[in-house]
Amino acid sequence: MEPNPLIARRWSPRAFDPVAEVAPGTVRVLLEAARWAASHGNTQPARFLVGYRGDDTFERIFAALRPGNQTWAGRASVLLVGAVATADERGPLPNTEFGLGLAVQNLVLQAVDLGLVTHQVGGFSPEALRGSFGIPEDVRPVVVVAVGLLGSADDLPADLAARERRPRVRKPLAETAFAGSWGRPAFPGGQPDSLGGSAEQPDQP
Repeated sequence: MEPNPLIARRWSPRAFDPVAEVAPGTVRVLLEAARWAASHGNTQPARFLVGYRGDDTFERIFAALRPGNQTWAGRASVLLVGAVATADERGPLPNTEFGLGLAVQNLVLQAVDLGLVTHQVGGFSPEALRGSFGIPEDVRPVVVVAVGLLGSADDLPADLAARERRPRVRKPLAETAFAGSWGRPAFPGGQPDSLGGSAEQPDQP
């Protein structure tokens, strides 16, 4: 058996089509997918800021990115900020990043289904976003997600273009899933650690 094709096709390119636009109706579908994610006690801590290339929200999100991410993220059609509400009327909320992670993964897989690509970024200034958007103290920015159509790696700086073309590699299950005792593989034997295609390398936080 193989993973669902949506999972197999998901990757995090930096090469976005700088002309293509993603319509608000499509972004709404992405955020609806995020809205229906599971969360601890149905607390639904995920919150999003939405910027479209060329508008003021996009520019302020872009300005908060670290310089390395600014070399490519301006070509995306949409920049989203994923944040967590850390409290509600009942008090502090537990496991908020877990809830946001599930919401963003829903969003990302919905994007794949719609023929879009995404790249999640940790390299940004939460303080800059907080000041620029008036984000309240009980909401914490966690991730920026670039959304758009796939562009050409040839348009990237040489070092990023090379990273774009590397095979996607993951640790084998023998190193990550255990049974009986810690470190004892739950699934002995070899599993492929690459799905082929292009690479994804995490941004430096």
